[in-house]
Amino acid sequence: MTIIITGTSTGIGFALAEYFGKKGHSVFGLSRKNVLSAYFKTIPTDITDNLQVQNAVSEILKTEKNIDVLINNAGMGMVGAVEDSTQEEIIKLFNLNLVGSVQMMSAVLPSMRAQKLGKILNISSIGSEMGLPFRGFYSASKSALDKVTEAIRYEVSPWNIEVCTLHLGDIKTKIAENRVKTKVSEPYLKTFDKIYAIMNAHVDDGTEPAEVAAYIEKLLTKKSWKAHYYFGKFGQKIGVPLKWILPQNFYENLMRKYNQMD
Repeated sequence: MTIIITGTSTGIGFALAEYFGKKGHSVFGLSRKNVLSAYFKTIPTDITDNLQVQNAVSEILKTEKNIDVLINNAGMGMVGAVEDSTQEEIIKLFNLNLVGSVQMMSAVLPSMRAQKLGKILNISSIGSEMGLPFRGFYSASKSALDKVTEAIRYEVSPWNIEVCTLHLGDIKTKIAENRVKTKVSEPYLKTFDKIYAIMNAHVDDGTEPAEVAAYIEKLLTKKSWKAHYYFGKFGQKIGVPLKWILPQNFYENLMRKYNQMD
């Protein structure tokens, strides 16, 4: 298969690209940094720049007959109080987490439509299903991608193109080093510091990226997809159905305790 993966310079994206490259697939990694690997080819690309996206896909199609799979992995985290977040920070986050992924889908769809076959997997977060304290805009950006995924599934179904979101729990990566941390004003500082420490501890205790790759490999063997898949530790995944089952205030109090806010 010919597979395009975004955000392959580090973390999950790099692990995915190497994993599928080792399996013998033709893998192209799109990231701003040029990463050398024996298992995949990097095409330096800023996916928030649509011209760069179009040029990257055109370059791939010079040597590859088809594009079989797109994995939209590129994204960024952002932490801080809603009140303190600036317009510039919010737009930058949504440009990468939402607009960049949409531009990637738009770039590969003509090829997939021509061959009447293709799979697009958008990496989302379990946090997209709920507004998390001091991660409000990150949750919102991923939730927006979820809804776009649901919509595009209807639109591209006549051409046998499958699209889904994979909601990940905490994965053991260096995401803490790459998060945008907004200014946190004094009223929120004590609570933020406590939750931020918990957040980083969860990442340190997270699932290995190789396990994500193995899970995605199984997904790619499925003939048809659901709109949403969830992967991570049970304690994180269970929060999704609980939100819809439990009374709202009860669930909110449960999340407060989980985040050690009480």
